[in-house]
Amino acid sequence: MQKIRTYGSYFREKYGYRVEKIPLAIGGFTCPNIDGTVAKGGCTFCLNDSFSPNIAKNKDKIFLNLSSKENPIIDSQINQLISQINSNKIEFKKRGIANKYLAYFQAFTNTYAPFDTLKKLYSTALEQKDIIGLSIGTRSDSVEDDVLEYLSELSKTKEVWIEYGIQSIYDETLQRINRGHDAKNIEIAIKKAKDYGLNVCGHLIFGLPGENQEMMLNSAKAAFDWGIDSVKFHPLYVVKNTLLANEYNRGEFTPIELDLYIDTLIKAIEMMPKDIIVQRVTAGIEDETLLAPSWCGKSKNFLMAKIKEELAKAGYAY
Repeated sequence: MQKIRTYGSYFREKYGYRVEKIPLAIGGFTCPNIDGTVAKGGCTFCLNDSFSPNIAKNKDKIFLNLSSKENPIIDSQINQLISQINSNKIEFKKRGIANKYLAYFQAFTNTYAPFDTLKKLYSTALEQKDIIGLSIGTRSDSVEDDVLEYLSELSKTKEVWIEYGIQSIYDETLQRINRGHDAKNIEIAIKKAKDYGLNVCGHLIFGLPGENQEMMLNSAKAAFDWGIDSVKFHPLYVVKNTLLANEYNRGEFTPIELDLYIDTLIKAIEMMPKDIIVQRVTAGIEDETLLAPSWCGKSKNFLMAKIKEELAKAGYAY
């Protein structure tokens, strides 16, 4: 049976101990696809609270638009950052699952702010005890060269990852989900990050509107060919109060079935270079905001057991 290279095994191989990512939702980050810079309304599927659970916990905090050149970073952002890191570390230690961490800037577009602001946030995170590096979620149209240069310098002594939402390589799909950029933009961003020596994680969504399995697999193959170091596979699920929810309610969108999702996942893994790290094989949300598919609301243990069972039948251990 072939062992799939996981994020956990990567860290154990490299450092000899377990490393966990601490998800962060820092007040002030927004997105160029929300504030009107490239589009308005955000991606049709996006309700950031559901994809970044820490957001909901911090809605009472002060939120500035950090992308504005007129809004310098203030103490509230720094305090949020430190508080979230410390509270997550306490929780992880209670569960006894890690003693070193990456600060994961997860919610919204975490390079979409003035360079001095980003540098202050990133450096503050790295100053915290037991934080060995950064993982930064962002968009391919929102990373300036000075940020890449800074992260490249950090990567000489720290573990640094940049995470890009690829989603699909089909421009018609990207337009339909109101992504705000084309596939060429994604390719250029990934290759540039690699030129700077950075680790790149690519996010792929299976089940996007209008896409068949061949298209999903072509997106995966392109991402692998572009040189990503790790991948997160996601099914597209529908949550309330999104544009996609409106499409679903009008009968204009049918979510992917579990069997098709797993089959596509296995086929993508079969074509994947063996050295690529798989960070995630599914996603879902277990609350009342989920509309469909119902299987994305199943418990994490149920989904993982099902996926691992099918992977094992195909000769893979995860």
